[in-house]
Amino acid sequence: MVEPNVTLRLEGPSSDSSLVCSVHFFYPKHIRVTWLRNGEEVTSDVTSTDVLANGLWSYQIQSYLKYTPTTGERITCMVEHISQTEPRLYYWDPSLPKSEKNKIVIGACGLLLGVVCVAAGLIYRKKSTAKAFVDIPVQF
Repeated sequence: MVEPNVTLRLEGPSSDSSLVCSVHFFYPKHIRVTWLRNGEEVTSDVTSTDVLANGLWSYQIQSYLKYTPTTGERITCMVEHISQTEPRLYYWDPSLPKSEKNKIVIGACGLLLGVVCVAAGLIYRKKSTAKAFVDIPVQF
């Protein structure tokens, strides 16, 4: 028996998006994937692929839930498989995806680097112009 590998992701534009519960690399074939909203089973707006062989003596399935974000609701993908002693719950985290967080961090680092370069340039210019104007005493 091989335990399933499960990932949750958001697919599609925010106005018409779906949550995808991808279940991979499990054996034997029989599995049950269920969506829960605040602990209650969801039956509408749910579609799933057939259980498919992946060519490595294991199987995969994907389940889709049409998703419109609502404040305070908890969405869960529940996976039941014979390799597990009890159903496993996988909670959807609606915070920014890792790729979006990476873009924000890279942008912030770029901005910080730009500010440091501008400040260094201004300091250099101020010091170099200060040396150019040396008081020369004039005698009459």
